[in-house]
Amino acid sequence: MAQTSAIEWTESTWNPLTGCTKISPGCKMCYAERMAKRLAAMGSANYANGFRLTLHEQALALPLSWRKPQTIFVNSMSDLFHQEVPASFVLRVFDVMNRAHWHRYQVLTKRSARLRALSGELPWAGHIWMGVSVENGAYARRIDDLRETGAHVKFLSLEPLLGPLPDLDLRGIDWVIVGGESGPKARAMDAGWVREIRDQCADAGVPFFFKQWGGVNKKKAGRLLDGRTWDEMPEASAAVPRVSRRAGL
Repeated sequence: MAQTSAIEWTESTWNPLTGCTKISPGCKMCYAERMAKRLAAMGSANYANGFRLTLHEQALALPLSWRKPQTIFVNSMSDLFHQEVPASFVLRVFDVMNRAHWHRYQVLTKRSARLRALSGELPWAGHIWMGVSVENGAYARRIDDLRETGAHVKFLSLEPLLGPLPDLDLRGIDWVIVGGESGPKARAMDAGWVREIRDQCADAGVPFFFKQWGGVNKKKAGRLLDGRTWDEMPEASAAVPRVSRRAGL
């Protein structure tokens, strides 16, 4: 339920839950769904339910056993704020993140309304980064929900980018990731959309990370934008663990 990750902006993944349901256009060609079905076909016990939402109690405490500090993408195969995930389970995930405070965690959701609703109950700390996915302008409201949370470090994953975002409100946002869709039937991303977001980040002083162009052969397409890679991250000070008193540590 955890492994070293090939995702460019993280180091490893931790999946105390797997499976999800589709709620917006960015979900249409979900990579996690394809992977879950493949793992189920291979007989993986953790994916016996395929892509149906499944909680994995046995995986909850894993970060406590990883002594080397690392950056961990939480629930790369699901969405922690899915409406069918009990609030008590969300709190248990946050409890583990606070107890294993030597790591940096990156949590990402499309269900920003539930995130905002639960935010006041969650023990936020500086080493827990919170992000929302936004695929086009119709879902920019997720950024407003994120802004209302107690997360110390807030980021956007504009992937798969399916349309222009010319008027991004980056107030209170610490990091922006942009990427194109990859895999079979991947939808194209316009280079102009990417440059526009990069320039908005530069104007606002927000670190910009360009993950990939995507496409059917993402390795061939690469991740160069205007002749260079863009691997900007939040300042180191934003990653220093600041454990909430509510975590009891």
